[in-house]
Amino acid sequence: MNVRAGMVPPATAPVGYFVHHQGRGHAERCAAIVNAMPRQRPVTIFCARDDIFPPLRAGTEVVRIPSMFEATGHETAHDFTAQPDTVHCAPLGWPGIRQAMGTMAHWFMTSNPALMICDVSAEVAQLARLCSVPHVKVLQHGLRSDPGHRAAYVGAAGLLVPSAACLAQDDWDRDMLAKTLFAGGLGVDTTLPVRDEARQRLGITAQQNVVLVLSGGGGTGFPSAPIAVGARALPRSQWITVGQIARDWHATEPPNLRHDGWVDNVPDYLAAADCIVASTGNTTCQHILAAGKPWVAVPEWRYFDEQVEKARVLHRAGVAHAVSGLPSSVQQWRTAMTAALNNHDPARQTACVDENAATHTAAWIETLIMRLWPTPFTSFKAQGGTAPLADTQEFLS
Repeated sequence: MNVRAGMVPPATAPVGYFVHHQGRGHAERCAAIVNAMPRQRPVTIFCARDDIFPPLRAGTEVVRIPSMFEATGHETAHDFTAQPDTVHCAPLGWPGIRQAMGTMAHWFMTSNPALMICDVSAEVAQLARLCSVPHVKVLQHGLRSDPGHRAAYVGAAGLLVPSAACLAQDDWDRDMLAKTLFAGGLGVDTTLPVRDEARQRLGITAQQNVVLVLSGGGGTGFPSAPIAVGARALPRSQWITVGQIARDWHATEPPNLRHDGWVDNVPDYLAAADCIVASTGNTTCQHILAAGKPWVAVPEWRYFDEQVEKARVLHRAGVAHAVSGLPSSVQQWRTAMTAALNNHDPARQTACVDENAATHTAAWIETLIMRLWPTPFTSFKAQGGTAPLADTQEFLS
């Protein structure tokens, strides 16, 4: 028997949103998008943490689910089978994975969503598709031609890239680009304070040359020893590190190097800097591009060579000078810094960031929903039966 729930306008059908909890960038761009969406659009966010989000608008709920990537000690099965190439993280006997996937699948069944946004997990994207829910997949840089990623991309109703179009990878084919929105600057506040005022707050004189080292929170942070070598390479510059630094016992640090650790006023440091050394995590990239400062881009290890590929396209686009790793000698540091300064084009950098990226993304999502679902579309709950054939044909048309 088919139990019909009646006609539901697509403009008020709920949207789901899976957010990876590593780092802050995923949560920040989620909040930016959700807060720009129409107020009548309910949004349910699924994440392993509920404390990493900026303020969210009314009509948004955060459902905490277990992490699907971290063992808890309650795993039961001896995983002796080979993991298929169509998935990236699918160990056997993990109750947390079953609970997380079951929570989302139950929401698909009971909430009849218009769309699921996935940032990021190939498995969650495929779950949405298998549950007959259209999804938007956040497309990140990296070597992602494997069957798992490809299945998530091919099955997506749309792809969202939180970067400028000039930073597209060569292997993003025509079919992918045809359904891709590029949104450089998404989730990042691109406004900066006045340089001299920022320097006063940081205790830096107006004449001092400043090299800022930004070390993000997605990994273990830069090691301190090569940064100390850099500071010795440019003794007339004040070197300041912000973020997580892995301290090396053998690092000999000169007096022109200071470590400020985790800070709440990163814009002050960006405004005060004359040159920046930083990894190529997405949020870090957007901040530096918006600041329009000379940049030595140093990719950190990430799955699928995400930061390596991002550094490559940044270098190709002429918006950063990329090196394979932190320079290991005074001479290498001087060469890298000179190249970053000589090839600097602030206008090209700032053109990579759209201050209205969240508004444009929300509008794109709404247009996609209206195209996917005719107005009005028939909502149903299958209890002991399936949707009528007419409804299925309407959905597929």
